[in-house]
Amino acid sequence: MPESPVLGFQPLHKRAFGVATGTAAALVVFLATAVFLLRHPQPALDLDLLSQFLSWYSVSWKGALWGSLQAGVAGFVAGWFLAFTRNLVLAGMLFIGRTRAELEQNQDFLDHI
Repeated sequence: MPESPVLGFQPLHKRAFGVATGTAAALVVFLATAVFLLRHPQPALDLDLLSQFLSWYSVSWKGALWGSLQAGVAGFVAGWFLAFTRNLVLAGMLFIGRTRAELEQNQDFLDHI
């Protein structure tokens, strides 16, 4: 159990989040293609549409490997950027909140002189 709500404001590790997102994206593409190739469903999914996003992808074992490689790289970049953006926004919000609290606390400073 978390010790305090402060744990929710810790920055995300960009590289770890990128690796996790990239791994998940690569697994999804590879497993979707592998299941499709092994089962040969009658109402076929149009997995060829993935080639619009992943340039070397095709519905084959070789295409599954190339597609998972490209999806992994794209997932890493997306995850890294998402963690970076979250950390930046969170740091900005904390800075603004801390600054407002300090200004409010010192608002009557000149009244005591």
